[in-house]
Amino acid sequence: MKVLVIGGGAREHALCRSLSLDPDVTAVHCAPGNAGIGEVAQLHPVDALDGAAVARLATELAAELVVVGPEAPLVAGVADAVRSAGIPCFGPSREAAELEGSKAFAKDVMAAAGVPTGRSYVCTTPEEIDEALDAFGAPYVVKDDGLAAGKGVVVTHDLAAAREHALACGRVVIEEFLDGPEVSLFAITDGETVLPLTPAQDFKRALDGDEGPNTGGMGAYSPLPWADPKLVDEVMATVLQPTVDEMHRRGTPFAGLLYAGLAITSRGVRVIEFNARFGDPETQVVLARLRTPLASVLLNAAQGSLDLEPPLRWREDAAVTVVVASHNYPDTPRTGDPIEGLDEVADKDAPHAYVLHAGTKHAGDAIVSAGGRVLSVTATGKDLAQARERVYKAVARIRLDGSQHRTDIARKAAGE
Repeated sequence: MKVLVIGGGAREHALCRSLSLDPDVTAVHCAPGNAGIGEVAQLHPVDALDGAAVARLATELAAELVVVGPEAPLVAGVADAVRSAGIPCFGPSREAAELEGSKAFAKDVMAAAGVPTGRSYVCTTPEEIDEALDAFGAPYVVKDDGLAAGKGVVVTHDLAAAREHALACGRVVIEEFLDGPEVSLFAITDGETVLPLTPAQDFKRALDGDEGPNTGGMGAYSPLPWADPKLVDEVMATVLQPTVDEMHRRGTPFAGLLYAGLAITSRGVRVIEFNARFGDPETQVVLARLRTPLASVLLNAAQGSLDLEPPLRWREDAAVTVVVASHNYPDTPRTGDPIEGLDEVADKDAPHAYVLHAGTKHAGDAIVSAGGRVLSVTATGKDLAQARERVYKAVARIRLDGSQHRTDIARKAAGE
């Protein structure tokens, strides 16, 4: 099977890496990719938001499956364009991707499906914003209604900061604060059958101790030793299947990757948000633990035959990923800095630790930073403590001037 992956971040590197190890896959292509993805896939320059261009490339390559990684191309309808060209595509339609494209739409779907979530108001005027902030009180949770690359959410006790963010968003969702730990649970679906993956937890704040600004994610781990063993079954019954059923009832079936961001509150599981694609950096640890070959699962989902797929098989190993970010991320990250030490990780830490590229590119013979989140260093181990030891040993080999990373990814879960 020839597979084309659309995107150029660490999530896409993780997908391409897994697909390259799949015995059913004869060739992996990626567009546009990055410096690291080029080691496991053939790269092609393409505008990932241009559905016609992506469909044309897939046709030229005789791709038998296209996997759309990021949210922006999905919301732009790229998956629709690929399917219109007669090529199976893993990723929801433009209409279904509104589950991520509009938080107000997602709240409406959840209400209709009876999915447990926080109370919220959709606001478009300063008066509505003030009323909503006053109604909920601190801590204030303010979300840009549209796509914001994981950085459109402000959670703060500062009323002025909450109001400033809300006014800057235009259309905004203000909701009650949900207490308790957060969990990311992915599910692959063909619009009817739902196949849950293993839970993961990510770390959104930039600094240790969950301090600093929100980011796109600074690390993740799986499994979650503290989680209820029945959590996946509960979320399947109360969140994932009802949402997929409601989307089908509306005539806009959701086929692709449904990502539920959850809070395990004192009142039970509540949905914080939905995403319409694999999460980053959670994908890095989830795929590190997946034993089932990936391609057939994605193809069955794309072709509406997921009910034929046997239960997924998982490795017992734990996995941890740590994001190495540019100087001054997430504000105005510096780019163009050389990255050294990548060969040392490959030589000394493989196969238990490896580097997935996010914001990188070639500059002559060197690899340099080209974004805020530059690398996702990932490691596996017999438990989280061993995975942590391995991942931070690998991180220490990498040299990127001014770079930053959190030192406490999975520390609490590992019992350290």
